[in-house]
Amino acid sequence: MSAVFWRRNRMIASALLSATMLTAFPALAATFTVNVDQAQIMRLPDKVATIVIGNPLIADASLQSGGILVVTGKGYGSTNLLAMDRAGKIVMDTTVQVVGPAGGDLVVVYKGVARESYSCSPECSPRMTLGDDNKYFTDTLGQVGTRANTAQAPVK
Repeated sequence: MSAVFWRRNRMIASALLSATMLTAFPALAATFTVNVDQAQIMRLPDKVATIVIGNPLIADASLQSGGILVVTGKGYGSTNLLAMDRAGKIVMDTTVQVVGPAGGDLVVVYKGVARESYSCSPECSPRMTLGDDNKYFTDTLGQVGTRANTAQAPVK
């Protein structure tokens, strides 16, 4: 009788432990992390035909052949990414988390409340980063645009 009692209590204890673990550690949704202004490669499940990004201001995605998805961080935050098959069935639902720039070369300078970002490797140069002061960001963007247009101009 004591062996039956022990087995029953062991089964009850095991069930309680399992329930406690499920409550304490809920299943985490898959999160895919990418840096702002960077691209990452994601392997997709078979038969994906359509990709949907919840907020394209945060991330962008480009579906490639062979089940490859290129995810680019556009702005800080998180959004969802859905992958559907041809019938419209969702085969993947994941969160895309876009975080700050990678690398130890980023230096942020505060002038009062105005923020400026620089890439310092080995010398510091202006770097456009979300959250920078509007004038600094616009001026830096203008310089980058002028430089790009000059590089593409025909030689006279």
